[in-house]
Amino acid sequence: MQCPHFDAARCRSCTLMGTPYPEQVAAKQRHCREALGERPGLTWLEPVTGPEAGFRTKAKMVAGGTVDRPTLGILDAHGHGVDLRDCGLYPPGLQACLPVLADFVTRAALTPYDVARRTGELKSVIVTQSPDDELMVRLVLRSTEPLARIRKHLPWLRAALPRMVVASVNLLPEHKAVVEGDREILLTEVTSLRMRVNDIDLQLRPQGFFQTSTDVAAALYRQARAWVTEIAPASVWDLYCGVGGFALHCAAPDRDVLGVETSAEAVAGARRSAHEAGLDRVRFAVGDATAFALGAAAAPELVVVNPPRRGLGPELAGWLEASAVRHVVYSSCSTTSLARDLAAMPSLVPRRAQVLDMFPQTAHYEAIVLLERG
Repeated sequence: MQCPHFDAARCRSCTLMGTPYPEQVAAKQRHCREALGERPGLTWLEPVTGPEAGFRTKAKMVAGGTVDRPTLGILDAHGHGVDLRDCGLYPPGLQACLPVLADFVTRAALTPYDVARRTGELKSVIVTQSPDDELMVRLVLRSTEPLARIRKHLPWLRAALPRMVVASVNLLPEHKAVVEGDREILLTEVTSLRMRVNDIDLQLRPQGFFQTSTDVAAALYRQARAWVTEIAPASVWDLYCGVGGFALHCAAPDRDVLGVETSAEAVAGARRSAHEAGLDRVRFAVGDATAFALGAAAAPELVVVNPPRRGLGPELAGWLEASAVRHVVYSSCSTTSLARDLAAMPSLVPRRAQVLDMFPQTAHYEAIVLLERG
């Protein structure tokens, strides 16, 4: 993949840009094996790859420039907007909607937020594209001041962007380095974006988490399902379940599956997916994974964990180590925290592992490991 923004030093987010893709994947495989160390009995599966360009399901575009000439992309070291509407990481359908959204910024008089002066309203535009090419558009604002103008011009946006099925405003009044705030104001009757993955329809609501690459996410869920099917547990927990990808893929007529997630929006989407699929034995609960596990009366036979980058932490890892859980499927975006958690769970022995390249052009990747109690 070649990128004019990288070559011109306007954007260096893709730290491996210019490195041949097979070399990127091989380096990630080596890194993961070194992080986990030599482990007798551990089988490494072939790495999973997807497209090296046009793979991202979501564009998080920081607003810059002016109302009349907005930029959507990143900010440079001086806080000036760098327009990345043609970023090669985004598929054509996602790229095509960005000029329309830039026009909407002008039409609705949404003043881009000036970080240095702490003035303006529009902080970023977040767009997600589904496998069916439908769109979710979220406008991250400092306040509700522009809301009336946004509603006034929303019919124009819907006509100009008919693939948009979900639109919302997210409020982030604080001046801090986070992507979004806690409050979401829906602008459309439809509240979730259908993300079809394998044979499952996942429902993504505005504040729900979804994997970066749909193709690689599909492979990740298939691998987890294959391991769970082989083990055939009667009960499964999916901790940090998000919109329910692992839980729904692990469903079976004779199996109780429970997903736990802190985001109420994500759980609402997961419950809808289970209901529409007729999966009566798949349930979801809003809660903290660690608190839920520590407070449970009994442990399941198998636990799936997909924690944030910080990992499980000592409490949850300690609970798993001392529990009666026979198998753990651990999906990780950080081998540093993965290795730390494995060290805290010596009774749960890694048996199979796989690297999945969810983030081409960067050093990041996903890893999935099957653990069995020794």
